[in-house]
Amino acid sequence: MAVSTDERAALSDLFAELGPDEPTLCEGWRTRDLAAHLVVREHRPDAAPGILLAPLARYTRRVQDGYAHRPWAELVDLVRSGPPALWPTRIPALDRLVNSVEFFVHHEDVRRARPDWKPRDPDPERDAVIWAGVRRVARLTMRRCPVGLVLRWPGGGEVGAEVVVRRGPNTVILSGEPGELLLFALGRDAVEIDVDGEQSAIAVVRGLKRGL
Repeated sequence: MAVSTDERAALSDLFAELGPDEPTLCEGWRTRDLAAHLVVREHRPDAAPGILLAPLARYTRRVQDGYAHRPWAELVDLVRSGPPALWPTRIPALDRLVNSVEFFVHHEDVRRARPDWKPRDPDPERDAVIWAGVRRVARLTMRRCPVGLVLRWPGGGEVGAEVVVRRGPNTVILSGEPGELLLFALGRDAVEIDVDGEQSAIAVVRGLKRGL
């Protein structure tokens, strides 16, 4: 099965296990809000643009709140079953491209909001897909970094792998597994990474506004 499919199933199982009112790493959202967000992005083309476009966000929130108040089992089933038949991400290749990162990150948003969370064990297939996600998003989400910044995956091949986010002075190197680096690049702080650089530059990187 594809990473996107695996992560969707695992997140849906976790939603069903925990219920609608558990915390997530998404500020202000409980599990019901996160599930509603996932449904909106796959079922409501009229409301999905407001996820990224601020002028449309109010309408998106209104639609999302409507889904969030549906019966929990119904909402989880909508997440689990995915989009309708003619939705673009029903095409497997597009699903893998668009949803692998989305469902991995939101699965971790629920897992890591729990006090006993631990990173998952490495998985070669998943890690390769997530590293591709790091390469796509890191330069976008941290493009305003005023110091040099490199993300490094020590296990990525014989000599490791890295993404140069920005060349510049006082370079900071973030090292870790792909999932940890992806979550950091998308604004999450509940991660396990090694940080190397001058303390002042590290403080700058940690204080970045990260995310889309």
